[in-house]
Amino acid sequence: MTVENTRSEAKGIARGERRRFSADAPRRVTMTDIARVAGCSQATVSFVLNKANGVKISEAMRNRVIEAARTLNYAGNSLAHHDVMGGVASLNNAQSDMLGFVVDQLATSPEAVVAIEGVRQAMWDQGRVMMIAQTMNDPEMEEKVLRTMVAKGANALIYMTIFTRVVTLPAWIGDLAVPVILLNCYTAERSFPAVIPGEVAGGQKAVQHLIDNGHRRIGVITGEPWMEATRDRLKGYRRALIGAKIAFDPALVIEGDWSASAGYNGTRRLLALAERPTAIFCQNDRMAIGCYEALKEAGIVIPDGMSVVGYDDEEISRHLHPQLTTVVLPQRAMGAWAVKAIDMARKPAARGFQIAKLDCDLIVRLSVTHPPNLSPGALQDVYPAG
Repeated sequence: MTVENTRSEAKGIARGERRRFSADAPRRVTMTDIARVAGCSQATVSFVLNKANGVKISEAMRNRVIEAARTLNYAGNSLAHHDVMGGVASLNNAQSDMLGFVVDQLATSPEAVVAIEGVRQAMWDQGRVMMIAQTMNDPEMEEKVLRTMVAKGANALIYMTIFTRVVTLPAWIGDLAVPVILLNCYTAERSFPAVIPGEVAGGQKAVQHLIDNGHRRIGVITGEPWMEATRDRLKGYRRALIGAKIAFDPALVIEGDWSASAGYNGTRRLLALAERPTAIFCQNDRMAIGCYEALKEAGIVIPDGMSVVGYDDEEISRHLHPQLTTVVLPQRAMGAWAVKAIDMARKPAARGFQIAKLDCDLIVRLSVTHPPNLSPGALQDVYPAG
């Protein structure tokens, strides 16, 4: 998609929105609208518009997002602040023995909420409370929020990003005189204790499960290439192939954007290959939903006609038919780890802190079996023990 195409589509959407909503109740343009026009995820839009540090997005993509935002007359929020009931303190209610939790985005996906629940449970076990804010990557408001939290009595801070990445933190964060823990992100100089998912191993487990079931031609639908999770899960995919002495075929790698539509379109592209895969690894469960729809449309039964593995273990994976084999993203465990790491952060490491990588476990359900042309009894011949 070019900038000209983006501009044309944005104008069409803008005209449609004006017809749909009256002047008395205009519809506010959202980042989701911009993402649809620019052909990317809502997270990419947020990172571009808020000039997030440590995120490598191509100049072409940045231009598409900016052009879509301009054409749609987008006016973004500088800060969205959430007060959460059930043991979470408002910024207007300072409480003793309190932890501050800051995340760039809460509404994009359930990962932040799951991590918060892990923190909450660990805090409650200690009889402590927490307060939460999301900053939408706005550096000015982020500083204001963190300083306010400390002023209101927070004696430790957890700083989370919704997508795993390197962050460049301003020097004033180190001057806050309270422990700071990084969740799902880390600094290049390892200045703070940090925890992230073990994505390479997770991707390897997903593909190894398919290999163990006899698959040798395995397609993969990835997330956006600039994201660390995409690259690491793909690295795991390639490691599994190398371990099984299976040649890497770039035609089997389809770039997506984490959406169900990307899973649907990516699956159709894989099915159009002269030599189809017998299994598909979707790098998240949402793309697996689209994969399921494309296979159903093509008359292919899962898993007998095609095996599918997802990633993230979202709630929907338990309710697909058949239930989706997937990999757990350990956000809850990461939240609990961050609380336990507070004492570690009180003792600065001379050479920097090691990054903790938590296991992404495989959850075996019903979406994987042996390839159609390979009987279960033949697996031992193809992959003999030892």
